[in-house]
Amino acid sequence: MTIPRGAVHAFRNFSAHLKRLQRLQLVATGSMMKLPVLLAAFLTMVACVPNSARQLPSRGTPVSALTAPAEWTLVWSDEFDVDGRPNPTNWGYEAGFVRNREEQWYQPENAWCEGGLLVIEARRERKENPRYDSTSADWKASRRYAAYTSASLVSRGKQSWQYGRFEMRGRIDTRQGLWPAFWTLGVQGAWPSNGEIDIMEFYRGMLLANVAWGTDRRGVAKWDALEKPLTDFVDPGWSEKFHVWRMDWDPEKIRLFVDDVLLNTTHLSETINGDAEGKNPFHQTHYMILNLAIGGANGGDPAPTPFPARFEVDYVRVYQR
Repeated sequence: MTIPRGAVHAFRNFSAHLKRLQRLQLVATGSMMKLPVLLAAFLTMVACVPNSARQLPSRGTPVSALTAPAEWTLVWSDEFDVDGRPNPTNWGYEAGFVRNREEQWYQPENAWCEGGLLVIEARRERKENPRYDSTSADWKASRRYAAYTSASLVSRGKQSWQYGRFEMRGRIDTRQGLWPAFWTLGVQGAWPSNGEIDIMEFYRGMLLANVAWGTDRRGVAKWDALEKPLTDFVDPGWSEKFHVWRMDWDPEKIRLFVDDVLLNTTHLSETINGDAEGKNPFHQTHYMILNLAIGGANGGDPAPTPFPARFEVDYVRVYQR
């Protein structure tokens, strides 16, 4: 059935306003808006839409997201409700070849907001490397071209927090060679001694929930890693749906979830860096990264996969006690 453009636009406007109202209400009171008011507003809107058009899009804010647990307060969120470039108050960008010998060239043009979603799009397209040096031993310079482009958004220098509940609702493309992630890094120290938390990471058919910190060897991490095969969900349509990834982080532990299912627990008594300083990188503020990588050390061969590919994000929210 074809949905008239006006009906889709009306629903998206309603969803966007609902998320704004919800955010304000959560910040103010930490309680749920009264459902009768929401239903009345929605039914009024639907009454103006022909019966043949009343098929709602699959995305939008889920009812469960309207409630914040009593012990948490929403302190920040990006709902991606304004079409165009992501909010520069919240996000910057990584550029070029960055890590893990990945195939993509990161550039801001591959990320935008549309219809209440952040879209990160990976494309199969040739990009010339302005840093190319045929004599260089650095892989970032020795590649003359990139075969793919994508985007990586970072909140470094803009938004960062120590402890809290970090939540992202999104839909990931799980085809071969794709490597989407929602993760954090500590603001101080070199990797891995600054600490890494992979709230959501996917590659090669596996969903990952990882925590990493430093050892006595520079650039070598100690991992508390969890790999969950997508087949464990026993849902052939899992990759077509939106899911909620969450981290609950306090001074004692980090717990990582997907759709309220606990994947991994890391006790911070065990995450002391092995270098001479012996700091705990999870007792400092962390910033967030949203990215879609291609191939590289872990992503697998993207050659058989049709492009473009997308990582779509409905919202990112941070709560604290």
